[in-house]
Amino acid sequence: MLSKRVIPCLDVRDGRLTKGIRFRDNVDIGDPVETARVYYEEGADELVFYDITASHEGRGIMLKVVEEVAKQIFIPFSVGGGISTVADMRAVLLAGAEKVSVNSAAVKTPDIISEGAAAFGSQCIVVGMDVLRVPVTESIPSGYEIVIHGGRKHMGIDAIAWAKHVESLGAGELCVNSIDADGTRDGYELNLTRTIAEAVNIPVIASGGAGTPEHMADAITEGKASAALIASIVHYGEYSIRQCKEIMKSRGVKVRDVW
Repeated sequence: MLSKRVIPCLDVRDGRLTKGIRFRDNVDIGDPVETARVYYEEGADELVFYDITASHEGRGIMLKVVEEVAKQIFIPFSVGGGISTVADMRAVLLAGAEKVSVNSAAVKTPDIISEGAAAFGSQCIVVGMDVLRVPVTESIPSGYEIVIHGGRKHMGIDAIAWAKHVESLGAGELCVNSIDADGTRDGYELNLTRTIAEAVNIPVIASGGAGTPEHMADAITEGKASAALIASIVHYGEYSIRQCKEIMKSRGVKVRDVW
């Protein structure tokens, strides 16, 4: 069995680490470069960097921050936000990232997934999915809708159908973020994570809602995720990466040991 991954998420606005609840009321909580280094040294398996306002503001990603983070860590590093072309992907990978994450751009122009996979390999292409629970309708039979621009814009696309579609286009991994759970620290949206994980044959990262390491273990065991994305519980010093892994291991989850 493959080890399950613990992935801290660094949301960045104007070059600073930030955190909010359901994508709102963000506050400045530190330096992303310094924080990335700490998480690497604590035993994180990967890191995710999101320039959270790049797409909404219609600008490119802050490559300087990507370059500085890449100098500090020696684990896989995924970057998202403001990536809308294959050229953007190339720039991010050349800046030091191992993977690129596309979300809004993938919804607007799905060909970017297949073009990116052809250029760099599916293993480099992560499709981020921001998902909102909505009433079941003919167009949203699962009751989960894809939204973009930080949850600001509803797209009328069923999340399960979208997951299957992006897999067929060449995505190598999905990061499934529940906007309903994001930042609440009440636990991941396990039904959403499990439903998508069972619908596709590529790894699924659970995102949104982690409040304890037990929630992370639940995402793996009940949610059938391959990895747990975390933010608040480590950003605010409540748990270290080591503590998260130790508790997950006690719950029967196989994780990479921290040396």
